[in-house]
Amino acid sequence: MGDVAVGARSGHEGPEGQPERPEDAAAPAVDPGSDSGSGSEDGDASTGRSGQDPKSPKKQRSFWKELPILIGIALVLALIIKTFLVQAFSIPSDSMQNTLQQGDRVLVDKLTPWFGSEPERGEVVVFHDPDNWLAGEPTANPNALQTVLSWIGLMPSAEEKDLIKRVIGVAGDTVECKGTGPLKVNGKALNESSYVYAGNTPCSQDEDGGQFKVKVPAGMIWVMGDHRQNSRDSRYNQTDEHHGMVPVKDVVGRAIVKAWPISRWGTLPVPDTFDQPGLSDQAAAAVTSPGAVALLGAAPLVLVRRRRKASKDD
Repeated sequence: MGDVAVGARSGHEGPEGQPERPEDAAAPAVDPGSDSGSGSEDGDASTGRSGQDPKSPKKQRSFWKELPILIGIALVLALIIKTFLVQAFSIPSDSMQNTLQQGDRVLVDKLTPWFGSEPERGEVVVFHDPDNWLAGEPTANPNALQTVLSWIGLMPSAEEKDLIKRVIGVAGDTVECKGTGPLKVNGKALNESSYVYAGNTPCSQDEDGGQFKVKVPAGMIWVMGDHRQNSRDSRYNQTDEHHGMVPVKDVVGRAIVKAWPISRWGTLPVPDTFDQPGLSDQAAAAVTSPGAVALLGAAPLVLVRRRRKASKDD
């Protein structure tokens, strides 16, 4: 009997003789020292993966892995700047002395022509060879590295057939040289003492083009070097396709700064003589379109005719 009583109590009754709840009987026993309890499960749920934190910082790339990317970005920016903004050019000859010396590096503004700006009198411009002006001139032989660097704009252009001169006349201008000078534009004598090479005369007394009187057509400019007796410019190319003129479309841009060597750093402003009163008057009249003149002349006649017809109708 004793054995039966003990067995019945331990299987169906709780403390103090109360019946044991079914859920208590079904719940598994938990060892307090065990790692498989609720604390471990909560930790796994919060991290997503056992022992790892999802917000831990990513490992940064090393400098050597990022260097090629930085170099690539720099090269792309240099190419964009060279193509659309500013390009360096090296002076190959003495034709622009003393304004520019052979070996000088100049920076050329290539941006403003994109917005329709055209060369003006007195500016120093770089332009593509219009019609084999550089025939017989020595050509540069850059190595592969120099070619690549000049192509992306990190070195002055070495292979392109470009020239640099000063703009003397623009569309509609009449440019004239007689004797040793002075050089005249639209009948106005230019004071060129500030930029013409010391000892040179503004005009050259020779039969090869030093004496001339030309009118600059639309879309063209007339250029001359500052070293007048040592410059193969518009004067000496009057037998070419453009009669010595340079098409505006061939102008790369205006040289604005002497950048190298540092001892010769400086800007390239337009000389004051090109701002003298009356210099542009004749050119403005010359470039006026004949069609526009005819239209202006016909307008009053049309108005008078309309008024007469209106009065008759009334």
